[in-house]
Amino acid sequence: MFSLNLSTLAIGLGLLHAVPNIYGALKPAGFAAAARKFPRYTPIGYALMLAATAWFVYYVSLETVSDFAHMKRFLYVFFAAVGIGAAIFVRDFLPVRGLACILLLLAKLVTDSARMVETDWRLVLVTWAYVWVFVGMWFTISPWRLRDIIDWSTASEQRTRLLCGLRAAFGLFVAVLGFTVFK
Repeated sequence: MFSLNLSTLAIGLGLLHAVPNIYGALKPAGFAAAARKFPRYTPIGYALMLAATAWFVYYVSLETVSDFAHMKRFLYVFFAAVGIGAAIFVRDFLPVRGLACILLLLAKLVTDSARMVETDWRLVLVTWAYVWVFVGMWFTISPWRLRDIIDWSTASEQRTRLLCGLRAAFGLFVAVLGFTVFK
């Protein structure tokens, strides 16, 4: 099991979530234009899918179940081929699929890290991780839904500002938990 200090993880995730949304609240037109390009911007899709593949293969390397020990090399090759093959042959909405894989892996990291903390505030991150699991599975099977959500959420500057402001506030809340409660 690989885990990080929950304080560090909360600060990093909170700021990573807050910073682009602060930009979106301040400059909704620029944020909306960039967000609308994301679902079909293949270069970022390659990066996300290859990062998810490497991360997953790393998790396979940490697996200690003896039933799989003799198959590890085969599994490394198989999962690397699946990830690279997806990046090459399934380019339609590749960024969304790559993001979905990253969200699933990130959810595992968060839940593993939250096990080490005694406070009930860890449930904020655990709940967020379970939302990522649901969203990751949903976007994997129907990636066009993210495009539709982005189109809806950026339909007007007021809506973009409001939603970005709410997401930025949540990200800052998570970061504050990291700086205070999870120390």
